[in-house]
Amino acid sequence: RGLVGSEMCIRDSMLGVPTYWRERRNDAIPDAKLHDLIKMADVIMPWFVGRYGKSDYSNFHNLIQQDIAWCKENNVAYAPLCFPGSSDRNMHPNNSINPRYGGQFLWDQMYFCIKSGAQMLYIAMFDEIDEGTAIFKCAKKVPVGASTFVPIEEGIGSDHYLWLVGQAGKMLRKEKPLEMKQPERK
Repeated sequence: RGLVGSEMCIRDSMLGVPTYWRERRNDAIPDAKLHDLIKMADVIMPWFVGRYGKSDYSNFHNLIQQDIAWCKENNVAYAPLCFPGSSDRNMHPNNSINPRYGGQFLWDQMYFCIKSGAQMLYIAMFDEIDEGTAIFKCAKKVPVGASTFVPIEEGIGSDHYLWLVGQAGKMLRKEKPLEMKQPERK
């Protein structure tokens, strides 16, 4: 942080914001000063985990496109969050799972965000086993005890999610064409 005159400014920073930051509703405060704060950051990243699943992700397309447009207009970089699925069954055994669909859910998000003009992505989360969003190399057989960890799906490599994120990185850098279909590993 730095001070410019009597105003605080944030430099070289990424600011996590609520999903509905631009509209200042639902999980965001309605105060217009929220946008003033956001304009001081270099990059913003809205939190999307648990807000949608594969069946209703398309309901967020317009929101993401408008977020990107607002950020371009206000000279703030936008890093939309993409996640492979989620589950907090490890902490709350009776809660539901947001399935991963063998990577298709994550791929759909990454593809759409890049197609919509995102210049970067925030992938949630590298090692978040307890919320079921981990993309790091995972086991297919997991210990069962008081907590039940949700394993990686059968039929995919233990590092499948890392590989998919790498493929999306190539699309972001324009090293490979934008592909709607999840790539197959050879």
